[in-house]
Amino acid sequence: MTGETIGIGLAVLAGLVSLWAGAREARLQMRLSRYGLHAEGVVVDQEHRPGDDSSTPVIEFTDRQGRPVRFRPVATGLGMALGTHTPVVYLPERPESARVFTRKHRLSLIVGLFVGAMLFLGVAAGCVLTR
Repeated sequence: MTGETIGIGLAVLAGLVSLWAGAREARLQMRLSRYGLHAEGVVVDQEHRPGDDSSTPVIEFTDRQGRPVRFRPVATGLGMALGTHTPVVYLPERPESARVFTRKHRLSLIVGLFVGAMLFLGVAAGCVLTR
């Protein structure tokens, strides 16, 4: 195998993984909109990764059983300061599957995953066509 063939294979694989992740997230979003319970979350912490300028908010809410649940939003770069209140939605049987329930957050997550997948698959297709 040549390096170019390996690169094309990796681009196709990355595109397919991104498509799978996007489809999985879209299915979860559909389940959340149908069966999800709504709660109000509060940003209680900010996690910083070494070498990364941005931080990931840690959001806490109380589920219907009265238990506190913490989660980190899947989408990053939300710009949520400590103490920020935000609507969340979660599945009663899986409160750890919670998502921030704002239109901006839902759309940016799904669109980002699908656009990433299309870019990888487009690069792979371009490489194959130019051979």
